[in-house]
Amino acid sequence: MLKNIRAFFDARSVLEVETPLLSHYATTDPHLDSLSSCFREQACYLNTSPEYAMKRLLADKPQAIYQICKAFRDDESGSQHNPEFTLLEWYRPGYDMQQLMAELAELVVNVFSDSAITPVFEYLSYQQAFEKVTGLNPHRVSASECYRFALADGVEIPQGLTVADDVDDWLDWLLTQRVLPAFNKQGFTFLYDYPASQCALARVENNAEQFAVAKRFELFYAEVELANGFFELTDADEQLRRFQQENQRRLQAGKPAVDIDQRFIAALAHGMPSCSGVAVGLDRLLMVLSSSKRIEQVLSFSWPLA
Repeated sequence: MLKNIRAFFDARSVLEVETPLLSHYATTDPHLDSLSSCFREQACYLNTSPEYAMKRLLADKPQAIYQICKAFRDDESGSQHNPEFTLLEWYRPGYDMQQLMAELAELVVNVFSDSAITPVFEYLSYQQAFEKVTGLNPHRVSASECYRFALADGVEIPQGLTVADDVDDWLDWLLTQRVLPAFNKQGFTFLYDYPASQCALARVENNAEQFAVAKRFELFYAEVELANGFFELTDADEQLRRFQQENQRRLQAGKPAVDIDQRFIAALAHGMPSCSGVAVGLDRLLMVLSSSKRIEQVLSFSWPLA
């Protein structure tokens, strides 16, 4: 699989790069936690993805790049999670979201060329997927409407989730409980144009119905998330504001705020080219390729390490 991936990018003149795994900065993402360490009494963190460093490279020289590396997350364990995992991440200057989705589909077809699986792709906007299964428009629905739907449809409501919670918490729950289970069990599904409030590092634009949407996509095989991509935000001031908002959400969730990566913000201010980027979980991709049910089946060493 790794050989095929490298050949795919080599044929397209996408340069392989390497960036540090260790950083002075943890992620501000309220849904993730960085693994911490210490060097000469200075706190440091293992990266949750190589995104910030790769974008700093793009700001210095705007060319197509990719990386295969280890990434680390402190709070993930289970049949599809390992605290240490392998990511493929790449960036395409001049590409919009649709162009990068098309290239990701080409990569998947290439990787599966010698397998028994013939990749079939479906493309659904977040709104289409939700309305198809729940009848709810995720761009204007409220937390109370999500709650009423869950009660009426027999969706189990996890302890601690109430109508007072953010609507995105409800959308995330309904996504896992109703929307993803409706995806093609033997195919790949691109889900795109997420609610603007879930923009992360993606640009926000209006869709055809004039709802503000995040130009973000994810790729699933059945219910398994394989990739997360953005039409990348290049506005340094807006990115800083989002990081500050994420720190506020971390505090509200009882997590510590973290220092913001000012070197990344400075790189955006210097000027990053218009581009799209995507991260692919290669362990999960190999699970699909090998028809494995648990991530440890495709890892030579899984947690806890022997």
